[in-house]
Amino acid sequence: MTLLDASPYASRSQQQLVAELERLTAHHLAGCPELARAWPGWRPDGTVASLPYLHVGLFKRLRLLTQGVQLEHQRTLLSSATTGATPSMIVLDRYSSALQARSSAAILRDFLGAELRPLLVLDSARSLLRRGEVTARTAAALSLKPLASAIHFVLADSDDPRSLDWAKVAEVAEGASGLLVYGFTSMLWGAWGSAAPPQRVRRRLQGTSIHFVHSGGWKRLERQAVTRERFDAALLAAAGAGSRVVDYYGLVEQVGIVYPLCEQGLRHVPRWADVLVRDPHTLAPLPSEPGQLQLLNVLSWGAPCHSVLTEDLGQLEPGDCACGRHGPRFRLLGRLPKAELRGCANG
Repeated sequence: MTLLDASPYASRSQQQLVAELERLTAHHLAGCPELARAWPGWRPDGTVASLPYLHVGLFKRLRLLTQGVQLEHQRTLLSSATTGATPSMIVLDRYSSALQARSSAAILRDFLGAELRPLLVLDSARSLLRRGEVTARTAAALSLKPLASAIHFVLADSDDPRSLDWAKVAEVAEGASGLLVYGFTSMLWGAWGSAAPPQRVRRRLQGTSIHFVHSGGWKRLERQAVTRERFDAALLAAAGAGSRVVDYYGLVEQVGIVYPLCEQGLRHVPRWADVLVRDPHTLAPLPSEPGQLQLLNVLSWGAPCHSVLTEDLGQLEPGDCACGRHGPRFRLLGRLPKAELRGCANG
């Protein structure tokens, strides 16, 4: 039985997780020269804290991959579609992609349910046409594909939220009892939250249960004084009974692992992943104090993305969560001071 064979927030064996992470680390050290040079003397000791990691910024400078038997590298995931920022380059392989798709679907089903609904993506269909590359926005949207009965791209221009095709939205909603709507946080606000849907569309949407799903930072909206409460209220004002807003956190360097915000305002770690908080100055693990997040998972075999030191700040939360999910959980506290904006949606 593998860690992925149970629901994402069922109780887990920490010993099994560490053993799997150590096996994966040995695989990457054997197949990725850059990781081997960074951690020449590593030996497993049965702890997560001792596992090698790479700083997230390294993926902006190097196209890292791990060679191995039966690993077929396919495409490169880019962290940003914007200009002026250096994107991370994450090499995707067929085997890991299958694990990552299974992981993200299981996590999202836990928060959104298993019902298949039309998925409206706040992006343009042209974003799919880049050969050999996929943007973070497209990858995030497609992670919802297992929950979608059909996918509709509803922006004419992927960079212009005002290009939202409300007629298409109304057409899809007409035959559906529920909808999924995905967009980067700032795009969802610009296209839908701060917009006024045409009256005939508004009437149709108010009879439809809509699950709005968004990811990406809040920097741009903070400059506009848009709070989470205002954001959610604006979206739900033009939606039917049973609608909700789900905000999830994730990195392109950790494909397949997403951290939706639970009903208690916390982000839960699935049983096939782990999170450490480290002192930004000493890098010592911190059990309960705020610090720098290190994210780990057992899904990434084609590139050494299984253990990444981020530029995000977080704090582990002790005890059990009232939402009922087991396992570690944390609060996301923002970015390290002077950390480079990641360019996905924060700029």
